[in-house]
Amino acid sequence: MTCYFHNRLNHHLLKVYVLIIYIITLLVACGDGGSSGSANRNSFSGNNLNTTNIPSEADPDVWVEGVFLPASNFRNMCASPVPGTSDNPGTFIDENNFLRSHSNNTYLWFDEVIDRDPALHSTPDYFDFLKTDALTPSGNFKDNFHFSIPTNEWIAQSQSGISSGYGMEVALLSSSPPRRAVVAFTEPGTPATSGDANLARGAEILTIDGVDVVFGSNIEALNAGLFPDSNGELHSFTVRDLDGSVRSFIMTSAVITSTPVQNVTTIDTASGKVGYFLFNDHIATAEGGLINAINQLLAAGIDELVLDIRYNGGGFLDLASELSYMIAGAGRTSGKIFEEIKFNDKHPVFNPITGELLEPVPFHSRSLGFDATVPTGTFLPSMNLGRVYILTGDDTCSASESIMNSLRGVDVEVIQIGSTTCGKPYGFFPASNCGTTYFTIQFQGINDKGFGDYPDGFSPVNTVSNAGVLLPGCSVGDDFTAALGDPGEARLAAAITHMNTGTCPIPSGFFGPKLLTSGSLPADNTLINRTLWQQNRIIWESR
Repeated sequence: MTCYFHNRLNHHLLKVYVLIIYIITLLVACGDGGSSGSANRNSFSGNNLNTTNIPSEADPDVWVEGVFLPASNFRNMCASPVPGTSDNPGTFIDENNFLRSHSNNTYLWFDEVIDRDPALHSTPDYFDFLKTDALTPSGNFKDNFHFSIPTNEWIAQSQSGISSGYGMEVALLSSSPPRRAVVAFTEPGTPATSGDANLARGAEILTIDGVDVVFGSNIEALNAGLFPDSNGELHSFTVRDLDGSVRSFIMTSAVITSTPVQNVTTIDTASGKVGYFLFNDHIATAEGGLINAINQLLAAGIDELVLDIRYNGGGFLDLASELSYMIAGAGRTSGKIFEEIKFNDKHPVFNPITGELLEPVPFHSRSLGFDATVPTGTFLPSMNLGRVYILTGDDTCSASESIMNSLRGVDVEVIQIGSTTCGKPYGFFPASNCGTTYFTIQFQGINDKGFGDYPDGFSPVNTVSNAGVLLPGCSVGDDFTAALGDPGEARLAAAITHMNTGTCPIPSGFFGPKLLTSGSLPADNTLINRTLWQQNRIIWESR
């Protein structure tokens, strides 16, 4: 097994501020180790370099535009080697050259990247340059998904869902004063749900450490309270609960373990028994939770399924495959492709990361061993459904979109309830070097019918603006007045109504709150709260 942001309130990730990608299995060496990205923050020291020479093994720091040595020449050559790892003494130029060569070889749009002298930029800045500035048909950046994370955080988050914070997801309903920030959901057994806090979906945050969230200008203080740097920090909050009561309390930041599968329930309706569950993260520990949820709903004898992935930004692609198999069953998926992985035109036959012959990701009928509670090779249960209702939002991204696209590829009818997804038919293999793990788009995912072109996302057919690929269903705003899984919650209620009558409510005016991406408030003062790696496709090496 190989080397997630569970804690969506992780301070380091928002500092990187990027909007999401497919999260794929860690096919690249996780053994590079590391604890901090600070080793990559050296800046140009003023060396006089003769850029007219062709770089060679003896003089690899000399940059010639368009000439690239193998990335392996520079791997683990670090300005500040991480103790206890395979790092060797090197320079920030070595680190930049690794990224330059790695990107030129594997980046999906390598021919759209301007080649810059690696000696002239710090490593974080240089990595930011190694992407395309092209736009999608809607005018969005084609690559909104370029990011890095300290390797030790990547390993902890992707394997166990462990991070620090309070255990609450916060959604921003208004990004400029008067701002409105509400709790979207919480993790059980965390500071957010314990003691005096006892937070629930819909609670509106009014102040943080005495600073007004609604009109306040002290963004630094709001960041410090929302995104604590370490465990054990005490911060005060004032909130307004759904019943209108206003109260204050103190929360202490702690180590948070994600519960990626929640609220498994059945609902009796006019058309039969409906199964529902919330799936928030494609992290390793989700494997057991998904299997248990499907088994529970099978035992209940459900007729329909509502899969709630409105806040699921992605993660391990092979987990998406396992869940899709459990929904569709062997009859629809046998011999079919879950997702074909297409790299840049330098690599039509072999995977540039593993060197192996390119093979599509199948619909996995057995567990892959993500979760220690599930023996590798365990036969997966299946519902054998020909139709599924999927609740979405603009935080539905990457591996979550793969579920929708790949089920459509084997003729499972996907009914979309909610708002337009993020639009990320792309993925990558994490590349660890000198204590930092880098994520740069390397492939596009294509379903069994050969479709993978949805850079502006999927949208319910009656979406009134910013529509992507249109699917059957209903455009419905997120409803923070009811708990997730409550039959009265607007999106779930619309799904049930559509099952019974085939009709939709009138599209509501607000469709996509933005979850607060941990780290800091963007320049426009929006609050954001989800880790970057969670918004991507990542591939599982051991498959």
